[in-house]
Amino acid sequence: MTAVTTPPKKQTQRGRPGQSSPKLAYLPIIFLAFAIGVPLLIIVVYSFLEKPSQGTGVKWVFTLENYKALFIQEKLDGTTALDTRYIKVLWTSFYYSLLTTVVTLVLSIPVAMWIATRDARKRNLLVALVTLPFWISILIRTYGMRQIVADEGPIGKFLGIFNIEWSILYSPPATILGLIYVFLPFMILPIYASAERFDFRLAEAAYDLGAKRMTVVRRVILPSIRPGVISGIALVFIPALGSFLQSDMLGGGKTNMVANVIANNFGQARNWPFGSALAVLLIVLTLLFVLIMQGAAQRRGDKVELV
Repeated sequence: MTAVTTPPKKQTQRGRPGQSSPKLAYLPIIFLAFAIGVPLLIIVVYSFLEKPSQGTGVKWVFTLENYKALFIQEKLDGTTALDTRYIKVLWTSFYYSLLTTVVTLVLSIPVAMWIATRDARKRNLLVALVTLPFWISILIRTYGMRQIVADEGPIGKFLGIFNIEWSILYSPPATILGLIYVFLPFMILPIYASAERFDFRLAEAAYDLGAKRMTVVRRVILPSIRPGVISGIALVFIPALGSFLQSDMLGGGKTNMVANVIANNFGQARNWPFGSALAVLLIVLTLLFVLIMQGAAQRRGDKVELV
């Protein structure tokens, strides 16, 4: 008599404790794809269409003239010439964003390292103070900065005591100062996140072995916090490149950045196709910057995901 064996029950795969099901991510992913992809697709399509002769909107006729107008100007006599207006605007935006990134980086490294060396209770308080500006609207913060740098603001009144003239409002320095003020926390937080995991005994060991202060910073500290530095550069440079409020409220329209030109084409000029073409060009340049940063991080072996 042979024994009857029952086949083993099929075990259902279960995730690890605390691990969520991937099905829960489907709805947010679909929402993000729709909220980001559809407007981006509309902008790309509009950039290849014509401007209607009257009113706003687009004329559904395919053309490449919008991209051509970014670099080539057609004169009244029918000839064409290189148009550098929008190249200068892009360069101004790139320069302001780069300068903002460099200044915030120089200011953020010592601040982040100082916060990381405090005890846990003080660290939590200091991080909360750094994130405090996020609780206030960027419009209100920019307006507050305009009152500070105004000719009759506190800085101007203080310098007036010593007969020093102060007039930077509606100028490039005011725009750059506003960008630094707004994006400084975006640089401090990722650097602090890397500095908090840094083993400061390594720096002490380097000092004991006779290394100088700058050598310790350059050879020990900076390589350890490099992932936070790369993330901070991306978090500052990319949004600063597309900033609108600072150049509008603090620069007074005298220092147009590319976002101001795009907004003007969608608003006063009512040239949606050209504004879309300029927006697509800005997106392409931003993607190139992200890819360069990603490649630099991967070559150095840093685990930093920018895309």
